[in-house]
Amino acid sequence: MVARYTWDVFSTLDGYGSFTQGADWGGYWSRQGPELLAHRASLFETDQLMVFGATTFREVAGIMAEGTDPNAFDEWNQRLLQKPAVVVSSTLESTLGWPDAQILAGDAATIVRRLKAESRVPLRSQASLTLNWSLLDAGEVDRIQVTIFPVISGHTGTSPILRGAGDFDLELLESRTLDGHIQELVYRPTAHPTGHRP
Repeated sequence: MVARYTWDVFSTLDGYGSFTQGADWGGYWSRQGPELLAHRASLFETDQLMVFGATTFREVAGIMAEGTDPNAFDEWNQRLLQKPAVVVSSTLESTLGWPDAQILAGDAATIVRRLKAESRVPLRSQASLTLNWSLLDAGEVDRIQVTIFPVISGHTGTSPILRGAGDFDLELLESRTLDGHIQELVYRPTAHPTGHRP
């Protein structure tokens, strides 16, 4: 049986995954609450294999190692750090202190296809935009789980989460509201038959 691959990404309402240095938003755009944090912790209770691109892995491992970001101590982040991880990279040479990580170089779609065939647990990728755009186009992303925070960051937003993706139809599989204002939407993507793909 092939393991399911979920791309898990945070976003503003206008589609940005991050914000410029010095913007006064704070972690989670300062909109997290107890339901979001409990739900995120529950997502990481079960066994799963994390898949990262090099840029996101460097950022996450750096935040965890520094210990200066208070959000790094949220229960879900601590559980994330304990998950085995694969980093798809041809440039990264170190696992940067991640307790159980390995670096695999090569074509991302080929690597993920093999992991899905061999893994006994689901695969989850946190952010890793460039990696997941390529995996979407290759048909390897089974679920897109987007958590939308109730902010618009038109002046300070960076990293548009879908800017590099092709054209896809989305089937809504799950939706929930957390803390009364955060939306989590889970979709099954299917390449749009006549749409442009990069």
